[in-house]
Amino acid sequence: MKISKRAQRDARQLFRSCQVNGLLDENRVRQAVALVLAQKPRRYIEILSRLHRLVKLDLERRTARVESAASLPADLQTDVANRIKKIYGDSVDIAFDRNPALIGGLRVKVGSDVYDGSIQARLNALAESF
Repeated sequence: MKISKRAQRDARQLFRSCQVNGLLDENRVRQAVALVLAQKPRRYIEILSRLHRLVKLDLERRTARVESAASLPADLQTDVANRIKKIYGDSVDIAFDRNPALIGGLRVKVGSDVYDGSIQARLNALAESF
């Protein structure tokens, strides 16, 4: 669905009003949605749709997923977590997953950023070069 510029602007203003010290406040988002639903301004469905997308993108930006072929030792997990927090800030939630398909190495995904240092990615790149 195409969203008007006015609805996009209203959603961005609503999103900014839900932030406290640069972090999204869940209770403020709930209150803002309830207020919009109660008032039902023009194009309120578009505003809520855009607000939903902004909240979803913010959540993805604050979540890191680290995949490895084998379980990482605690000291390596701590080192990786510290490096991610150094780049993206202390508010990032980090989840460590095991993915045997990687063969070796790590794949880190934070929001739309993907850092793939796995052997599987290198093999795929080598296969594409032939």
